[in-house]
Amino acid sequence: MYKCSIVLCCLLVALQNGPAIAEDDTLLLATTTSVRDTGLLDALLPSFQAESGITVKPIAVGTGAALRMGAEGNVDVLLTHAPDAEADLVRSGVLVERQPFMENFFVIVGPPKDPAGVRAAESAVEAFRRIAAASAPYVSRGDDSGTHKRERALLRAAGLAPAGSWEGFSQTGSGMGLTLQVADERHSYTLSDIGTYLAYEKRIEIRALSDPDPELRNVYSVLRVNPARFEKPINATGAKLFAAFMIREDTQATIAAFGGERFGRPLFTPLFKGPDRPREE
Repeated sequence: MYKCSIVLCCLLVALQNGPAIAEDDTLLLATTTSVRDTGLLDALLPSFQAESGITVKPIAVGTGAALRMGAEGNVDVLLTHAPDAEADLVRSGVLVERQPFMENFFVIVGPPKDPAGVRAAESAVEAFRRIAAASAPYVSRGDDSGTHKRERALLRAAGLAPAGSWEGFSQTGSGMGLTLQVADERHSYTLSDIGTYLAYEKRIEIRALSDPDPELRNVYSVLRVNPARFEKPINATGAKLFAAFMIREDTQATIAAFGGERFGRPLFTPLFKGPDRPREE
């Protein structure tokens, strides 16, 4: 009876001292689909898993869904690319330490003949105005992903409805790879991250039509879920190890080289410059 009382007291103290923290050998990672579809995740995870002994279980979804999973404490760490939405959750205290670690850019893709004249546009905003003015077919992901969030921002900047306001506008509700294939079948325009487009380029006929500009910059960040905000177990230690791994010099070198052999050009640019140099946002 005395021993049982001691155990009960210890359990009560543990509950009073804070949330349960999962310190096991599994890490739940919510990641944007582009990191998976380009093959980058497959290039990075084996090294982390071998070094740490932690098995990473990636869940590839749109960034909006990934952020919701983080906000609900259903994963331990995130790789996403929606800076404003990420910053909101960090300010709320649900996520901690947003660390940009790489970037590329979005690209407007469409039929090679470019009936809306996107190639002649001086900016991405003007390109969307041209597509709408021509009532050209356009396929949106429509899935609250980072790409979809940027698309809506560009449409608003162009004075257009974020959900599309012309007859040729449609949505897939799916990831980037499938959306590119649907846009190709329909000879339509779409917005894609350049990495996924290059991964699918040889399978589709639609082509990249826009040039990089500040409106199309695409920054990826790693974020950890705050274990203090949830009673459910969060693998905080594993998340810290993973976040540190993503900005490590050798990992950043792998990111810098990734895609060069297969696609003839790197798909991403590393952003972390070391602890004594400022981060790039």
